[in-house]
Amino acid sequence: MTNSRLSGFRNFTVEERRGKVIAEAGLDAGRLDALSPEQGLGLQQADLMVENTIGVLGIPIGIATNFIVNGRDVLVPMATEEPSVVAAASNLARMTRDHGGFVTTSTPPLMQAQVQVIDVVDPVGARYRLLEARRELIELANDQDPQLVKFGGGAVDILVRLVPSSRQTYVVLHLVVDVRDAMGANAVNTMAEAIAPRVAEIAGGRSLLRILTNKADLRLTRVRAVFDAAALGGPAVVEDMIDAAEFAVVDPYRAATHNKGIMNGISAVVLATGNDTRAVEAGAHSHAIDEHGRYTSMSRFEKDANGNLVGTLELPMPVGLVGGATKVHPVAQANIAILGVKTAADLADIILAVGLAQNAGAIRALATEGIQRGHMSLHARNIAVTAGAELHEIDQVVARMVGEKIVRTEFAQKILAELRTGTRS
Repeated sequence: MTNSRLSGFRNFTVEERRGKVIAEAGLDAGRLDALSPEQGLGLQQADLMVENTIGVLGIPIGIATNFIVNGRDVLVPMATEEPSVVAAASNLARMTRDHGGFVTTSTPPLMQAQVQVIDVVDPVGARYRLLEARRELIELANDQDPQLVKFGGGAVDILVRLVPSSRQTYVVLHLVVDVRDAMGANAVNTMAEAIAPRVAEIAGGRSLLRILTNKADLRLTRVRAVFDAAALGGPAVVEDMIDAAEFAVVDPYRAATHNKGIMNGISAVVLATGNDTRAVEAGAHSHAIDEHGRYTSMSRFEKDANGNLVGTLELPMPVGLVGGATKVHPVAQANIAILGVKTAADLADIILAVGLAQNAGAIRALATEGIQRGHMSLHARNIAVTAGAELHEIDQVVARMVGEKIVRTEFAQKILAELRTGTRS
């Protein structure tokens, strides 16, 4: 059984960390070889994935520790170039462990395709005719993907909306599809293309767009966690964190950055597992629009009866384990193995947990020492390397920059010169 509480993990070498992950996740010795740049995604395979390939981009993959999700310890691979993200998520996950970690619920994996019909003379009547043809249209859609139906998925319903515009009123049919363990874009797009001529015929118009919507509001994942008040820093810190979070609820300018912090965690896991970061981000930000049309916080924070901080988060999470880069990218496959997930819902649960932990970490930093202290101490390592520091020099350069609160390349170069000549001004 995996133990994600790996104390001192940051102090190990890369190879030692990988060995720990292999041991805790119960993987074969060579299962994570793809995480080495020389053995990961090669040019030949990359050329099959996108057009006009000229190379590949490496992104650091860190392991977030301390996570318990629905009673199971998990080690979480995160692909990100931003310092402090992995550390913050791991730290705040630690503060939930005594309270059971992260608990999730979710809806079935329902995605929607839209068929837009234009030039309809009687939009209201057309809507009723389409609803009357529900069974016919569902059967036509399911004829396109018998394999999905065999696994318990397939088209399950239709919705019809009238969308007025300055041009005309569009009749828009939503085809609701259970995509099982896939993200679902290819399946729902194929079905939409197939039913579009019949939809247009019934509506008495012409079909135009036939494509999925990334506003996946029928495919939701919810997560809740209790963050220990004492570990956070005490009652005053909890109160300040709640006020900091509430600021994002009522002010869209703050909400934009607050939600970006959530997506720092979410997108890192989505990317690490070969899923579509753009689809997930689009769905998440659209879900942050409230019933009054105002952009607001994705998360909510409050205090429980014992004074601990309770965080909750609900977002669409259209991720999959079948198809796409998840199945062809060797690094994504290795990261899926680390997670030990068997279904897309399991993956979505972990992704939301990381998003909430990341969010809580950012709020705590803002409400206490400020975001720069922790962030800049990690950023300083990048600056030291940029300035030309060797491995044995990095810690000294970083300590000086952070201590004097000057994290700039030219200052790092000055420190290096002093270290190497044995002088200090």
